[in-house]
Amino acid sequence: MISGRFLLLLFGLVGSIRCDDVENSHVDISRRAIRPNPLNGHWIDTWASMPQLTEPANLPPAPFNQTGAVFVNSTIRQTLHMSVGANQIRLKISNAFGVTNLPITAVSIALPANDTAGIHQIQAKTVQKVTFSGQDSISIPNGALAVSDPLDFKIKAQSILTVTIYVKDGQTTNSITSHPGSRTTSWWQFGNAADASALTITDSSTQSAAHWYFVSAVEAWVPPSSGSLVLIGDSITDGRGSDPNQNNRWPDLLLARLQQSPATRHIAIANLAAGGNRVLADGLGPNALARIDRDVLAHPGVKYALLFEGVNDIGTADPSRAAQDALYASLTQAYRQIVTRIHAAGIPVFGATITPFSAPANFTAQPYSHPERERTRVRVNAFIKEAGVFDAVVDFASMLADESVPSQLGSEWDSGDYLHPGVRGYQRLADLFPVGVFGAWEGGVGGWV
Repeated sequence: MISGRFLLLLFGLVGSIRCDDVENSHVDISRRAIRPNPLNGHWIDTWASMPQLTEPANLPPAPFNQTGAVFVNSTIRQTLHMSVGANQIRLKISNAFGVTNLPITAVSIALPANDTAGIHQIQAKTVQKVTFSGQDSISIPNGALAVSDPLDFKIKAQSILTVTIYVKDGQTTNSITSHPGSRTTSWWQFGNAADASALTITDSSTQSAAHWYFVSAVEAWVPPSSGSLVLIGDSITDGRGSDPNQNNRWPDLLLARLQQSPATRHIAIANLAAGGNRVLADGLGPNALARIDRDVLAHPGVKYALLFEGVNDIGTADPSRAAQDALYASLTQAYRQIVTRIHAAGIPVFGATITPFSAPANFTAQPYSHPERERTRVRVNAFIKEAGVFDAVVDFASMLADESVPSQLGSEWDSGDYLHPGVRGYQRLADLFPVGVFGAWEGGVGGWV
């Protein structure tokens, strides 16, 4: 048996260690070159994208893509759309799908010329070096990510940030991490141009593409009241049908609306969607069930989550009645699983209904269109609205449905393929989004289910 005297000594020792740790933590903060502003703040995503394995067609063109190596001796310049403002930020660089180390040689940030997205020119006076644990370079192991040191770099809400990465040795694999559906032009050149006011572009066809490479998040140090809305979705949330370099996906347009009100301008939006993504099976990126930990729970400062997925599960499943019934059972069970896991972190989950995807009989370019799949969509939407699984429902389907043919998108909202909304449709989703849900669920949820 352990004597009472020994227990007292043990607890006293533990208490003294904890006090020392607290005192040392205060000393450490005071000695840092950059002190947190505000002191009681926390990190949240002001921008994020879903890391994906880059398909061969989405790798950079030759000569920046070689057999067994990508971006050798290359500078990559990318522009990102911030959601909330902050005095201090830091970057995350992902090697989630690389099968070799990602050797980052140098990184810088700056404001783009004319605050414009999709360009390679920057405001030279704003360039700031990015370091990783005090070092200019870092080698990121396969499957890992790197977090930069905090930077005193003021950003405004809805502003554009330029991130420039130089990779001297390249990544010695053709399996790299990116986000192909950026809808934003990125640029590259040979040599170290991390601090250059503009890249040397001689052939835009080989030196640019609408993809993001390696950068997975920009975090902002914000007051305690601020938090993020994380979106788990597919191509409709990723912005298929929006305009290149205009940041007019529905999440961007919702952000603009949130920024107009003092009641909601503290809410950042982290868009963790990917074209072709599914809930139940891998497609373009891991399935939603597999990526909840990485794309929601591992992100700091998440206050709300919204799930808007399922159309690709329905549309790629066999259209037979038996297959669609089985899909319905699996999909609704998966929704319950996702909500349960996110609730365990105290985060409320909003469910968005699946928007129409049926097409006229003479339109053959929409392979999802089928009466049995439409039946499943209606059943799934009824579940989302009526089962009580989600903390709130965002009825995107009713916002975009054609009044005469509700199985189809309204012509004014359609991009032309009967599946993806156009910019007017995205604006409608932002305009009709029930922003009252944020106040209603400000305090989070219990973690029972």
